[in-house]
Amino acid sequence: MQSKQNKNVQTNTKTKQFDDVQVGDKLPEKSIPITVALISNGALATRDFFPGHHDKDAAIALGSPHIFMNILTTNGLVQGFVEAWSGPQSIIENIDIKLGMPNYPGDTMVFMGEVTAKNPDNRTIEVGLAGKNQYGMHVTGTVRLVLP
Repeated sequence: MQSKQNKNVQTNTKTKQFDDVQVGDKLPEKSIPITVALISNGALATRDFFPGHHDKDAAIALGSPHIFMNILTTNGLVQGFVEAWSGPQSIIENIDIKLGMPNYPGDTMVFMGEVTAKNPDNRTIEVGLAGKNQYGMHVTGTVRLVLP
């Protein structure tokens, strides 16, 4: 039986090399369809049982139009976005993000990023990134990683 492959997932199987990455390099944009399953499963997988992340009626009672994504799911998507670009032997040292507009089912979040700093002393690079949906910026931040 042949497995179906998500056409939206583009993983770099070759790790970026420190010397080949320059400040100003742009990461390829990545679109993430926001679904009920992504939001509720992400919340449950991160043991976030707040009703606004999995119970539509509770979310509406809180003043939200639908359930909304939690920060831990967003954090995981940020990590996946950067690692898909950097490759399997990169090492994430730090993720620093700030949430903005909520992600609701039916949205599409588009990630974009750029190399903003490079330190040859410890072979780290910093990526500035943003994830935008129809309401504006859902997430902004930086990721620092080590490349071979």
